[in-house]
Amino acid sequence: MSDLHEECGVFGLFYPGGRHAVAGHAYHALYALQHRGQESCGIAVADGGTIVCHKDVGLVGDVFTHEALATLPCGQIAAGHCRYGTTGAQNRENAQPLVINNLQGGLALCHNGNLVNANTLRMQLELGGAIFHTTSDSEAIAYIVTQQRLAHSDLAQAVLATMGHIQGAYSLVVMGQNMLVAARDPHGFRPLCMGALPDGGTVFASESCALEAIGAAFVRDVLPGEVVAVSAAGVTSLQHPARCSPAMCIFEFIYFARPDSVIDGSAVHTARLRAGAFLALEHPVQADVVVGVPDSGIDAAIGYARQSGIPYGVGFIKNRYVGRTFIQPSQSERQNAVRIKLNAIRATVAGKRVVLVDDSIVRGTTSARIVSLLREAGAAEVHMRLSSPPFRHPCYFGTDIDSEDALIAAHHSVEEIRTLIGADSIGYLPVDCLHKLPERGGSFCTGCFTGDYPVPPPALAAKNQFETLHPKQAEEVAP
Repeated sequence: MSDLHEECGVFGLFYPGGRHAVAGHAYHALYALQHRGQESCGIAVADGGTIVCHKDVGLVGDVFTHEALATLPCGQIAAGHCRYGTTGAQNRENAQPLVINNLQGGLALCHNGNLVNANTLRMQLELGGAIFHTTSDSEAIAYIVTQQRLAHSDLAQAVLATMGHIQGAYSLVVMGQNMLVAARDPHGFRPLCMGALPDGGTVFASESCALEAIGAAFVRDVLPGEVVAVSAAGVTSLQHPARCSPAMCIFEFIYFARPDSVIDGSAVHTARLRAGAFLALEHPVQADVVVGVPDSGIDAAIGYARQSGIPYGVGFIKNRYVGRTFIQPSQSERQNAVRIKLNAIRATVAGKRVVLVDDSIVRGTTSARIVSLLREAGAAEVHMRLSSPPFRHPCYFGTDIDSEDALIAAHHSVEEIRTLIGADSIGYLPVDCLHKLPERGGSFCTGCFTGDYPVPPPALAAKNQFETLHPKQAEEVAP
């Protein structure tokens, strides 16, 4: 039950011929990706040379009523997006897909991730006459793709050229009037996979769970630095020349992704079981029951129980009807928000020494309330175990933590955190266990734990790019 939020999920679908009810597929896929973003959502459809889009603030089921879906025509291509904004305000203008119409035809873009050079790009584009309608970094990508279409033969080449200008995390779905393009940044920060529908459609999605939701078979993951294009001519692949070490965000396996997804060949559920097992080996304790915090702590709790031999028990009931938008107008109500969302099961924990497993501690306030709930339900001891290391540094690649100000581990020792949340003991997953979580291993971005980032943070990225500006431009934007 982390305080951490991811940016969004993307989806794309192309049929090789004829018109299909592509909006329906996009709707069901976005439902499966709803956990990646609950602020806003949208679907765009290409139909006979035009792009029709519907988007709004809200959950998929609220935005896409029967009446709203009826406004989207049948077509050959669809692109969909659900958003939790890390840059830009929460409003309809920042909802995606972003649609741009110009002389080269319509374009719809969906973006998962965060650019570290977004401010510099925006400044350059505005100096060149671009007018921005959103406060999202995704609009800068859309403008650059539009510019590159003037110089390149097709949309895929334009997206590939755009990758030479943007820095940071991006998994993209870009829809033209006759082509669908998917692209993943050279480090592969965010997941993106490809699937096939039985009737010939080609699908792209942030997670494999979205493929299964529409009956598509998993084909493969889009590779870091790869651009995959689908058109009437078939499927083509282009590779960006940058040679980068893969650096997927490890939090995809710890928290962000759905447990039933498979990312880069590794099952998310299995990774979380392994995290719990490593926790049991690193931080054993004498206890009577292991419980997990719904939902992201449950798999790791099961792994801890299996490895330790301590029985697993259902310690909480989660209220499924309380969403992110639950209103907490007063301080006392804010403090009691966890009580509304979670109820401890007294029969499981009363008089017991409890191992409480969660994915992370970000600000600490939620963990303190959960520990308190167990105490109130009669737990004799509460031993906190986290399936990630201490979160000490900002994330610049697609989460809403861009400062150390709100991070409890940036300002307190582990023992101080234990005292602040009221636990009898606390144990974090060691950093050197992270690369062992996915079955296939790999290299991952662990910057939020270590401060070592695969791409320079925004301040340094801006400085490096500032020095490449035209002298007149540099003079105008100099600090």
